[in-house]
Amino acid sequence: MSYQVLARKYRSQSFTQLVGQNHISQTLLNALRNNRLPHALLFTGLRGTGKTSSARILAKSLRCQNAVDFTPCNTCDNCVSISNGSSVDVIEIDGASNNGVDAIRDLRDNVMFMPSSGKYKIFIIDEVHMLSTSAFNALLKTLEEPPAHVIFIMATTEVHKIPQTILSRCQRFDFRRIPIKQLTDHLKFICQQENIKADEKSLWLIAQQGDGSARDSITLLDQVINFASGDLNEQQVASILGLTDRSLVFGVFEQLIFRKQSEMTQSLVKINQTGVSPALFLEELLRLIRHSLVLKAKKPDADVTIDLPQEEIQHLNQLTQSVSDPELHMLFDMGLKSLSDVSKSFDPLLVLEVCLLRMVQAPQIKDLKMIVSSASNAHSNQTATSVQRGGGSSAPSPKFKEESLPQRGEAAPLNPKTQTATTPAAPRVLNSESLLGFVDYVKKSDSFLGAKLNNLIFGQLEGQKVTFQVKEIYGFLVDQLMQPDTYKKVQGFIDSYYGVGYAFNVIKTKSASGDSAESLAAKKEAEAESKIKESWIKDSRVQKAQQVFNGTVKLVQKN
Repeated sequence: MSYQVLARKYRSQSFTQLVGQNHISQTLLNALRNNRLPHALLFTGLRGTGKTSSARILAKSLRCQNAVDFTPCNTCDNCVSISNGSSVDVIEIDGASNNGVDAIRDLRDNVMFMPSSGKYKIFIIDEVHMLSTSAFNALLKTLEEPPAHVIFIMATTEVHKIPQTILSRCQRFDFRRIPIKQLTDHLKFICQQENIKADEKSLWLIAQQGDGSARDSITLLDQVINFASGDLNEQQVASILGLTDRSLVFGVFEQLIFRKQSEMTQSLVKINQTGVSPALFLEELLRLIRHSLVLKAKKPDADVTIDLPQEEIQHLNQLTQSVSDPELHMLFDMGLKSLSDVSKSFDPLLVLEVCLLRMVQAPQIKDLKMIVSSASNAHSNQTATSVQRGGGSSAPSPKFKEESLPQRGEAAPLNPKTQTATTPAAPRVLNSESLLGFVDYVKKSDSFLGAKLNNLIFGQLEGQKVTFQVKEIYGFLVDQLMQPDTYKKVQGFIDSYYGVGYAFNVIKTKSASGDSAESLAAKKEAEAESKIKESWIKDSRVQKAQQVFNGTVKLVQKN
């Protein structure tokens, strides 16, 4: 007797045996029980998820003479003939090889004949998306209004290729990708039936390579059993399928998280020796990062959405307890970029090694935050120093208040603690450099007036009389500032800030020879930003970050 492969031997024979498609089996069973089964059904989804098997199970449920609650017995003549494809009343058509209009015309003629036995005649069209346009058109009328004894079941992996006119005439059932855990349990059941000893990790590796397909997973299991000729273990399965050693992937992940540079070089040697696929290794690493982010989200169903053995989930939880989400996002972005580079490289292994070295040498997010914090503190200290030196800052000097400055000809005030005279500050000189400080001083008392003075340009000083200029666009300010009440108010501020004795005048000019207080403030801001940026660039940590990320500091923004 010829050998029967496991994928055929353990093909689902009832809805209860269908793996990972409870929503399909429950819906079809309810439709059968309530006599609401549609005349045309479309099964779509990933290969090997049970579409054709479900079509046969449904056919047996309808034609089995010994069915109990629409569960076929799988022993009667109808069940056996449907299973081996010899039933005259359940016609299976391969859409790939019978995709012409003539095949569909023959089907249309066959539809009119009553079943030889039983109530229903069932047509199963596999790979229906392969039909030609003319074949689809020939099927339309029959599919919409078939005889009462006919049921159409169509299966496809590429539903987007089916015309909307066909889709609108069918009830659609989407078969989902089977979770790895369910596939692992199914493979474990098969191994028990075949008296094969296999640990859970080895079966999980096989299920993972099956990529959500039960047929692919069982076929791989069959292949591994033949190669191993005995019990299965994780290392053996990884070697047979050419997969990455899980301990090596977890080791590299741990080294990246905690920046263990010396240990990373040892891992690179192991990667080189094992001959692992660089792209496959990076994909496994990116999956671990993804799983870690899901676990850190603390969702109730986190364990369900992560296709990993429970032991590995616990290991990931321990590894990532002290790691921030931004840190994992940064590693994921760097790994994803490297995966793209690996696929285009002449030497993928070289790219993988440099990628892992770049990732393990990258500064951690907490270090980058320290850089930002130190730069912010440096800017604050620089601003305070500028204020103390009276460099045109709007804030008063901490040594003496504006109100306590002695006016010209007045005696120096006494220090209340020592009863001795304090040294008066040097009198301010009315010039273009001190104009910004004067305007800021006015703004503290009268912001509206200060906004007007913001457009003044220092013209010239002749003796004790100063001339301010304004551009033609602000010519209206001349009349406003020279009004008696406003003039008197401005004069009072000048006397308070510079000392008694100065007089002023405001004129309009086409070509101003100096800077207004507004432009002086902008220049001062640019100089401060330039100094901060320069201090950032000289910082050793920033230089390291530039080297790792191959970037430059383009913008420094104050908080």
